[in-house]
Amino acid sequence: MIRITPRSTPARAVQGLIDAGVHPLLAPIYAARGVARPSELDYTLKALLPPAALRGAADAAQLLADAIEADARLLIVADYDCDGATACAVGVRALRAFGADVGYLVPNRFEYGYGLTPAIVELAARMQPDVLITVDNGIASVEGVAAARGYGMATVITDHHLPGPALPEADVIVNPNQPGCDFPSKALAGVGVMFYTMLALRAELRSRGAFAGRGEPNLAELLDLVALGTVADVVSLDHNNRVLVSQGLARMRAGRVQPGLRALFAVAGREPERAATFDLGFALGPRLNAAGRMSDMSLGIECLITDDPARALNIAQQLDALNRERRAVEQDMQETALERLAGFDPGNTASASLFEPDWHQGVIGIVAGRIKEKLHRPVIAFARGNDGELKGSGRSISGLHLRDALDLVSKRHPALILRFGGHAMAAGLTIRETDYAQFATTFEEVVAALLGPADLARRIDTDGALESGWMSLDTARLIEQDIWGQGFAAPVFDDRFRVDNQRVLKDRHLKLQLSKHGARYDAIQFNFADSAPADIHAAFRLASNEYNGVTKLQLMIEHFEPL
Repeated sequence: MIRITPRSTPARAVQGLIDAGVHPLLAPIYAARGVARPSELDYTLKALLPPAALRGAADAAQLLADAIEADARLLIVADYDCDGATACAVGVRALRAFGADVGYLVPNRFEYGYGLTPAIVELAARMQPDVLITVDNGIASVEGVAAARGYGMATVITDHHLPGPALPEADVIVNPNQPGCDFPSKALAGVGVMFYTMLALRAELRSRGAFAGRGEPNLAELLDLVALGTVADVVSLDHNNRVLVSQGLARMRAGRVQPGLRALFAVAGREPERAATFDLGFALGPRLNAAGRMSDMSLGIECLITDDPARALNIAQQLDALNRERRAVEQDMQETALERLAGFDPGNTASASLFEPDWHQGVIGIVAGRIKEKLHRPVIAFARGNDGELKGSGRSISGLHLRDALDLVSKRHPALILRFGGHAMAAGLTIRETDYAQFATTFEEVVAALLGPADLARRIDTDGALESGWMSLDTARLIEQDIWGQGFAAPVFDDRFRVDNQRVLKDRHLKLQLSKHGARYDAIQFNFADSAPADIHAAFRLASNEYNGVTKLQLMIEHFEPL
């Protein structure tokens, strides 16, 4: 059962925002998301939190400035998702602009797994770096950092994941979630942490006179990369992250975009000048992620760091092909998962663990997310790894911190999980294949204890009904230009409609014509092929739909129920 539930909107906050000049349609939407002051909608660069507030950033800046002055060899060890790729690209581009000798290494996830492991350090040692810099990983790499020390390498960890019980003995750690860090935004993505580290490094180099006689690098030119990684990693869009994303989108819309991003827009059939957060999360992000899921993320990083538009387009076309392959594999895996869950009783089960021997390790996270949306239950999908191990990727629902849940599983059975890490909404882990059944049982026990009936009841929060005058293409465009994402959800409205016409497209999507008070609206519900009754109560988003050169308003149906 899905409940359509209007959000609570504090009237005083709404009026305060309107009095401050906020658009009257947007003011209640913002207020319902916790915005109480106009300053929380200030997305100028001066509204960014200062780098000095981020623990470790100044120390990292000093170490890296010393390394640059000494002509030391720097090596970035990247992660294999969009956040890791953009963080690596920000680091490479900024450090090269500062005059550093810097390369990068992104291990193949299927051979080396996740994080700065001793095996990855051994691989890095062949490149003879003086300093290892991790991006979007490393906070749990106790053994890897020790191995780097054994090779005589300095280590700078830049990460945003939650730390384990012991921190690695790195030379410097930059992570807003490390103990003792008072940085107000704990939601920085890996690319945001790296961007802040580069801001601190530029300030340190400036104080040393490194830019005397030459232009100082403009790090704002990297904000398109920061915006992409932040949205694609589905971190909470608190005020500071919204500033980063807004500034990145502004650069894209002004045509000031990296060649690699312009190429990704092109293969996705979209235009940077009309960029929205939706494009970053659902068009560019998946194409970059496809490299890490299906092949090697170095392909994605090369797309982001090249200044040659022709080379960027060639790589983007390869990424697009990998993404099509990923979609086909994902569809097969999802169908298998749904067959397995045909008898699933959500009334008696709080979680779902899934495993098939032939599943692709790079796609299990997407499948877990898709099944989570269908079941409204935390889901962990597993695929075979190496040496009798299973690699798992999980997605959670609101109310369950997935990494904390895995920590509880590990404490109940210390030998059950070999490795794990992640966030509230997503996490990864490794177990032995022989322990799969015990893990599924224990995970279910933990989740059932942590979640109550209200958490397990699916709910769609809406911003209420729209006045007929706001049901327009202009309103859709106004909303699309704003900053929406995790923790700052795009507006969803609800209303009652008459269903005038309906048909199923491609056996998968329900196309509708709706009417209310004489006005008619085109609507579509994706991945839903059941017929609708004559009258419905629908939760929907406003969208602009372009077809044959004509743009019209379209209602994107999230859910409907009969009246």
